Amino acid sequence: MANIKSAKKRILVAQKNAERNKAIRSRVKTYVKKVYTAVESGDKEAAAAALKNATVELDKAASKGVYHKNTTSRKISRLTLMVNKMA
Repeated sequence: MANIKSAKKRILVAQKNAERNKAIRSRVKTYVKKVYTAVESGDKEAAAAALKNATVELDKAASKGVYHKNTTSRKISRLTLMVNKMA
């Protein structure tokens, strides 16, 4: 265990940030899963709506630094391709 006050604070801050990041990643995964479910069911309108929501959540995660911007762009691109191929 840390003895220095600043080290103790860093431990607490790191735990708080890890919990926040975990919650955001979980939320993103949920929205992405909704897109996959809609695509598998063949419902184009539901897939488009789910894609819009997933895109917003991915962008929020990138802006908070949870995901790198290139990772976010790649995920959005792949989801969009998947939805567009449904036509």
